[in-house]
Amino acid sequence: MLQLTDIQQAADRLKGQVLDTPCVESRTLSQVTGAQVFLKMENLQFTASFKERGACNKLAQLSKEERARGVIAMSAGNHAQGVAFHAQRLGIRAVIVMPRFTPGVKVARTQGFGAEVILHGDTLDAASAHAQALAREQGLSFVHPFDDEAIMAGQGTLALEMLAEQPALDTLVVPIGGGGLISGVATAAKALKPGIRVVGVQTARFPGAVNAVTGSTHAQGASTIAEGIAVSAPGALCLPILRQRVDELLLVDEGDVEQAIVMLLEIEKTLAEGAGAVALAALLRHPQQFQGRQVGLVLSGGNIDPLLLAAIIGRGMVRSGRLARIVVSARDVPGSLARVTALVAECGANVQEIHHQRAFTLLAAQNVEIEMVLQTRDAEHVRELLARLAAEGLQARWLGEQ
Repeated sequence: MLQLTDIQQAADRLKGQVLDTPCVESRTLSQVTGAQVFLKMENLQFTASFKERGACNKLAQLSKEERARGVIAMSAGNHAQGVAFHAQRLGIRAVIVMPRFTPGVKVARTQGFGAEVILHGDTLDAASAHAQALAREQGLSFVHPFDDEAIMAGQGTLALEMLAEQPALDTLVVPIGGGGLISGVATAAKALKPGIRVVGVQTARFPGAVNAVTGSTHAQGASTIAEGIAVSAPGALCLPILRQRVDELLLVDEGDVEQAIVMLLEIEKTLAEGAGAVALAALLRHPQQFQGRQVGLVLSGGNIDPLLLAAIIGRGMVRSGRLARIVVSARDVPGSLARVTALVAECGANVQEIHHQRAFTLLAAQNVEIEMVLQTRDAEHVRELLARLAAEGLQARWLGEQ
């Protein structure tokens, strides 16, 4: 089983090869959650993910013969880029097998690091099977994304850095997919500070580790915003470590993750992908379990599709009441629309979208529904606007009131 010495040796190998990312206090998040919150900013790595720690440690231990033959990995995201980047830096041939559905931007970025990309299969399992078959055929070293002690040791180096920079931490909150990251983190943290609490986080749609450790039977979903930890079950080498060294496992919903991404962007001005934001999502979902504690959150990565990010920001604006859709019923006469929009302006709201609905309504033929999407300050501002419209004799309702 993985030991502290493995992680300390990995740290020596990684010196000068990966970034010793900052672990900084967030005063605002501390006020929001009631805990003293510190953020380990792994999204600042060159490939914007912790994954390159494990990849670099694994590649650094290959023999000359293994380096000459090359390596192969299966990944649709961060692991692929970590392996490709460090293989290129070390002069090792790298083959990356990705499912056919992998977004083109990830394929291009992996190829940009000099890797040979093969698109195969419609699932991660199919891509993994093909990668292992190619490894046998071509004599390539297979670099597993999590179920390898060299990978786990590399990932665990971030815990050494966290406790060196913030020795008073008494709780670490870590994302779990296959379990490689939390296995390394828990091993290092428990060895250095036995009383520290290590908490793992998964999304409710992919509760594989929770089911494996606790014996629960939570159903698995088809997709999650935290695709970086969308793994059906923890690795065989990781599972015993999860059972022995991880104190608690928590589940978060998709909305929690979306909220965490938006908060990190607005408050900390830092970009986290879904998997990178689940640690904060756990604090938002289960605040009573962390109040009064000194909590280190691992922001594991920041690779997120811009279109998905735009959608998350928009939904976050709706959730906070800064974007509201209201419907106003009015007489269908000249000047009616101008009157409504003038009242909206007087209340300090801005019209983003507007639709004048005559046919698709149950109102009397002489009436019209005016549907507007408004930019507002918050939910209370929307309620003030509705009250003002009502005072002017206009019926108005807030669709999806928060």
